[in-house]
Amino acid sequence: MAKRWGMIIDLNRCIGCQTCAVACKIKNDLADDVWWNRVITVGGETVDAVGGDVEHPWVYYVPLACQHCQDPPCEKVCPSGATYHRDDGVVLIDYDLCIGCRACSEACPYGARVFKRSREHTYVAFRLGEGDVVPRQQGINEKCTFCVERIDEGLTPFCVEVCPGRARYFGDLNDPQSTVGAIMAAGDAEQLQAELQTEPSVFFIQPRKTKGRPTGSELIREGMVAAPLE
Repeated sequence: MAKRWGMIIDLNRCIGCQTCAVACKIKNDLADDVWWNRVITVGGETVDAVGGDVEHPWVYYVPLACQHCQDPPCEKVCPSGATYHRDDGVVLIDYDLCIGCRACSEACPYGARVFKRSREHTYVAFRLGEGDVVPRQQGINEKCTFCVERIDEGLTPFCVEVCPGRARYFGDLNDPQSTVGAIMAAGDAEQLQAELQTEPSVFFIQPRKTKGRPTGSELIREGMVAAPLE
């Protein structure tokens, strides 16, 4: 069976520290206003605010980035053919073909596409990121690449490596001997908005149910963790 790269995120282990978001930003030399990886607070109205009541407060976090769908709506609407997905399931953008129309941003149900408005950083006077990361010009859309340059070398995405809570697992979803394959076989993980039939390659282990706290499936069903982020 062909390889299909995928990620599983355990929402019981994510502590909302934003390490993945910051590490991704630095590694990929993202502009000041661009984030490929975001961590959503599910609970109160603001970041780190809890839900529930005084007796039963609850909060958890949902890391959100490109879901690397196997039937990606972003690819279907791209007028220039810039968006494509590889045989191993990774969805990428050819930055030389991207015209910055943002049709993909409108089509993505996960709010994962980000428009690069500026070219320079305001807080450092030098380029950040690893040397093998593809440079991106101003005026294009960009997103998580699963750290394609790393996985092609047999490494894991950087967010997986730096996560202090060890909430992320990465591997071949089609390999039953892999960690992600075993989790999938156990039926412990689910996709965001699976009813859209985009077949995301990112899965989530829902939070364990406690009194006054909804499960991940309930929040996903209500669309609360899939809202576009600005």
